[in-house]
Formats: sequence, structure tokens, C-alpha cells
Amino acid sequence: MERNYTYYDFTLSLCSTCLRRVDAKIIFQDDNVYMLKRCPKHGSEKVLIATDIPYYKSIRNYNKPSEMPLKFNTKTHYGCPYDCGLCHDHEQHSCLTVVELTDRCNLTCPTCYANSSPTYGRHRTVEEVEKMLDIIVANEGKPDVVQLSGGEPTLHPQFFEILKIAKSKPIRHLMLNTNGIRIAKDFDFAAELATYLPDFEIYLQFDSFKPEALTQLRGKDLTDIRLKALEHLNKLNLSTTLVVTLQKGVNDDEIGKIIEFALQQPCVRGVTFQPTQVAGRTENFNPATDRLTLTEVRSEILKQTNIFSPNDLLPVPCNPDALVMGYVLKIDGQVMPLTNLIDPDDLLNNSKNTIVYEQDNRLHEYMLRMFSTACSVDSVENNELKSLLCCLPQIDAPNLTYNNLFRIIIMRFVDAYDFDVRAIKKSCVHIVHKNGNIIPFETMNLFYRDEKEQYLEELRKQIKV
Repeated sequence: MERNYTYYDFTLSLCSTCLRRVDAKIIFQDDNVYMLKRCPKHGSEKVLIATDIPYYKSIRNYNKPSEMPLKFNTKTHYGCPYDCGLCHDHEQHSCLTVVELTDRCNLTCPTCYANSSPTYGRHRTVEEVEKMLDIIVANEGKPDVVQLSGGEPTLHPQFFEILKIAKSKPIRHLMLNTNGIRIAKDFDFAAELATYLPDFEIYLQFDSFKPEALTQLRGKDLTDIRLKALEHLNKLNLSTTLVVTLQKGVNDDEIGKIIEFALQQPCVRGVTFQPTQVAGRTENFNPATDRLTLTEVRSEILKQTNIFSPNDLLPVPCNPDALVMGYVLKIDGQVMPLTNLIDPDDLLNNSKNTIVYEQDNRLHEYMLRMFSTACSVDSVENNELKSLLCCLPQIDAPNLTYNNLFRIIIMRFVDAYDFDVRAIKKSCVHIVHKNGNIIPFETMNLFYRDEKEQYLEELRKQIKV
């Protein structure tokens, strides 16, 4: 008698109830990919992890040799994910490191991985923040991307003092993660932000055009705030990424509309889609019905736009389980997908390739040069486009600037439901803990925030080492 599924792989996961480490099978069934796991105390779970079997099978072809930090911060003792800091067993340096300036926020979003609110926690001191930045520099040398976040970082009473310190560090690209309220209400504040260009970018919360969706995700209709913030950012041409928290049945029908809208904004360099991670505060959210997989988001991008083909949305080699990228060139009001012109074999084997694009009898020749040894994001050098994204080759495009570039990113942060130790070991988005350790984003929100650490200690006591 045959099983009603095809066994594909094995990994380690977590019980979604007690967070104990458990064995997990990866299976194919009814054109989907599921994780089967069983906790001795809480029983069996079946979790949908992908809706596209061919794509899921292909992601292993995009793995590349791991890039290590200059130093590790904790010892490997209890086993992943109970040793974060980064431990010696982690397989990827910090492509993007988050520094949380404050726990406080001017919103109390029903969806918030950090549980932020107007009364929660406190602001970090300037000295604490600078110490965090120095820890990142010690680990990375020249960090690729550092994101100032919170809470809402623009609430910090010494925000610009901190921003000036951050710009003085050898950081290639600095981001500000914000809900946009202060940018919308205070043009002078936005104008002062623009003085920190180049290699500075706004990571602007932009979830929906629907008041009811914004109310469900953010607790209030922020439509006017978002549009006013973009009006100011466009006026200043302050490089901006729109970041969209996605939930099934709430705003996943707007993916194409948001991309089309973003392409019309002069300051917007791309859109990042983040399916909700079940961590922190997740009100009005049912994990059984509201979770979105990475492949579902990718499929909706292909369905809801006429820009991309499947070969335009590829796994990012530093963590192919969790990241998808797609690049577009914007020239004279027209858009041209770029990612499909990159041969995956060239990408992974340090090969060279030439991409030729012709428009209005003008020839733009792009030489994809040696494989980037540093995971640098979009940057400008002498006002010319020099590099794309982590793990992409560098690009020689003397007639183009950052204004000509537009990117789509799908960033999946695994939670206790779809936890896969293979993806966690390759996590490259990290947060600096208050104690100075550098924690993968996913495990930080599951284990290493405030009262959760006490429960982590109880889990550690149950592990025989």
C-alpha cells in the first residue's frame, strides 16, 4: 500500500505550541509542499510551506558558499535555534543588520513582531546605539546594510544625532525603517533626512490602499499619511523602498496594484513583500487560514502584473529558502526586467556575461563582472549604477543611476509553524540584541525578546548536552 504523498526531504523544525525542536518531513502532496512534524506533547502538525513544487525543488540550485562574519559572538552549545548570537554554526554573515533605537511607537499595530506601542519599553541611549553599531562593524568590517528601526525610530529624541553617528561608520548602505508619520507631517524633517544621501534610503511601511485592510493591520486608516509621506519623499527624490506586510484575504489582492503604483513614484526604488511572521503581536490573525507562503506571493506577482515572467523572480543565493528577487530597469518611462538575463550558472560560478539592451537606437551594454564577494545592495558610485543586490554580480552601467533601478523582493521570515533549521542557518537579516549579540530576525522574535528569553532558558534546561 502506497502513502498518499511523496517523501522529499528531512529537516528540524519546532512545535508551534511549545517551541521544542522536533523532526520534520518535507513531502509533496496535491501539487503542494507540506511539512509534517510531531511533538511528543502536542501531537502532529501539517503545515503548508510552498504551493509550487518545481520552484521549491529549484531553490537548492541557488545555494552558494557561505560568507562568514569576521567574528562570532556566542558558542554552539544547545543547538540551533537556542544558541543565537551569531554562533559558530551559523552559515551566513549579516547582509542586513537591524538596530532598534527604541521600543516605543506612535502606533499600536495589531500586527507587530516587536510588540511596540506608545508605552512599551524605552528609548536606547545614544551610547547604547553607538555600541550596537560598533558591534556590527566589528563583525562585518564594512557592513553591507544597516537599518535603523524600532518601534518607530523617528520618535527618538536624539534621532539625528544617532543618524549622524551611523553615517560616520563604514556602512555601505543605511536604511530608516519608518511608518512615515513624521515624514508626512513634517517636511523639514524629511528635508533633513535627504541631506544624508547618498547610500541612505527610507524603508516605508506601505501595506494597502484599502482603509479596512490598514485598520486590520495597523489599527487605523493611514492612507493620507502614506500618500503625504510619498509626496514629500518624491519632492526630495529621497530613495525609498515600500515595504508591504501581507496577509491572506486582507491585502494579497493588491500586490500588482502596489507594484504599478510604486513604478510611478520617482523616489521609489522597489517594493519588499513580507508575509506576516507569527510572532509578537498578531491580532485578527489565524495561522491556519491567514498565513501566506513565499511561493503564493511569487505566484500573485506573476498573476497580477504583466511585467514579470517566472525567470524574473529568482531565489537569492545567500538564503534561497527565504528570499526572492526581481530587478527592472526604468528608462524613459519604460520598464525592462533584468533578472532573467542573469544565468544562474554564471551567478554561482563567478562567470562573466554581457547583457545588451537597445532602445531608440541607443545601445546600453552591461558587463556583469565578477561575482560580488560582498553582499552589497543597490548603490551609486559617482552617480553611476555599480551594484545590484546581495549575491548578484556587479554591473557596469555608466549611463544609468539608482533612479533607473527598481527591485521586487519577497522576504519570508519563518516562524514556529514553518520553521526549517536549514533556512535559519542561512538567515542573513539580523538584529542587534540589547546584550550585544547579533540574532537572526526570525529567532529574535521567537525566543530572544524580553519575557520570551525566560521561556528559552526553560527550553535549554530540557536539552541534554
